[in-house]
Amino acid sequence: MKKTVTSDAPTPTPARFYSAKGYRPEDSVGYLMRQILNGVAQEVELELAHTDLTNAQWIPLYKLHSGQAKTVAELARECNLDAGAMTRTLDRLEAKGLCKRVRSETDRRVINIALTEAGQLAAAEIPHVLSRVQNASLSGFSELEFETLKSFLRRIFANRQIKP
Repeated sequence: MKKTVTSDAPTPTPARFYSAKGYRPEDSVGYLMRQILNGVAQEVELELAHTDLTNAQWIPLYKLHSGQAKTVAELARECNLDAGAMTRTLDRLEAKGLCKRVRSETDRRVINIALTEAGQLAAAEIPHVLSRVQNASLSGFSELEFETLKSFLRRIFANRQIKP
């Protein structure tokens, strides 16, 4: 979903790097980013295999642990999931004893999510795994190349946030 960003800065002119004639998906920035994300997700899931967490489960678990979300609705937004998918994910995490849903005492419509002790322990391992996997992916990059890459990715992200 695109978000509208209000700014006094001019809207960048769309690039013309791709054309329908001779388009090759394997040369697409989007394709390359997706392949990288898929590879990272598979490696993280492999490293977390002993925890029995899938990619779809460790992401919300980590977002809860890091304080990015506290309610079912916030977590669904943070994970880009609809309410039904989030409910199914939370059902699985609860069945594993990693979290519990607690109805708000001040607003019965709000359902908070709390990590259990086991959930806290499992979530605490995630940043270590993410750091190892991402550092391995960046082998051979200099500090300057790493900062430049992040800058380029932030620009692409910012371009995707602007509604034409």
